[in-house]
Amino acid sequence: QVQLGESGGGLVQAGGSLRLSCTASGRAFYSYTMGWFRQAPEKEREFVAAIAWSGGRASYADSVKGRFTIWRVTARNTVYLQMNSLKPEDTGVYYCGAALGDGAYGDWGQGTQVTVSS
Repeated sequence: QVQLGESGGGLVQAGGSLRLSCTASGRAFYSYTMGWFRQAPEKEREFVAAIAWSGGRASYADSVKGRFTIWRVTARNTVYLQMNSLKPEDTGVYYCGAALGDGAYGDWGQGTQVTVSS
């Protein structure tokens, strides 16, 4: 099992930036894929971005391509999500998740709130 803890959320105006962090602990992460998801009020949780812990291969939702960047720093066991040009529709609780290889995400953090005002 992987323990995850997010930080970095907050309130920002449209067009602004935030950087989220997800620190992992509990086991070796080399075979894991780390992902960021978000959930807006009354909506289902949706995929935002993911990166393979071993090789740095990243993927993004179409809605955030060109604005968000995911990367990991293995020495810190931390995955980051840089969010630029934020829009009100980016508002939600952002969750960090871990999946073993290409499997389902089975470990989650507690979430961090991101609010983008217009």
